[in-house]
Amino acid sequence: MTNTTKPAASLGLLVLRLVIGGVFAAHGAQKVFEFTLPGTVQAFAGMGAPLPEIAGPAIAFLELIGGILLVAGLFTRPVGVLLAADMVGAIVLVHLGKGIWVGDGGWEFAAVLGAGALALAFTGAGRYGLDRAVLRGPVRALA
Repeated sequence: MTNTTKPAASLGLLVLRLVIGGVFAAHGAQKVFEFTLPGTVQAFAGMGAPLPEIAGPAIAFLELIGGILLVAGLFTRPVGVLLAADMVGAIVLVHLGKGIWVGDGGWEFAAVLGAGALALAFTGAGRYGLDRAVLRGPVRALA
């Protein structure tokens, strides 16, 4: 198991958190503020998502708030699991039948985001996240 208390490992986790969390937050903000929640619900319905009236806003706020929490390194493990599950749903419901390439609507982008979120769920935020300060000590590994 990687020692995430070492400075180099924690810097790597910081970079991963900033990029993965930033992209999730941007996509959540897009769903909430640009597409609007009614537009997101309509898009989810058009993609065949179950319960789009619930799933659309839930995913929008999960991505927005979850992305911000990943950037901050706060509640990293549970948020990482939730965002990874979000991407599994996106792959299965929307992208799987369209091949790998994102330009064709494929699954590559969702897979990278999901893998990054899952990696953070397994490793935690590292020493440069708020988990240690807020949760009073290192958060135990999932494995």
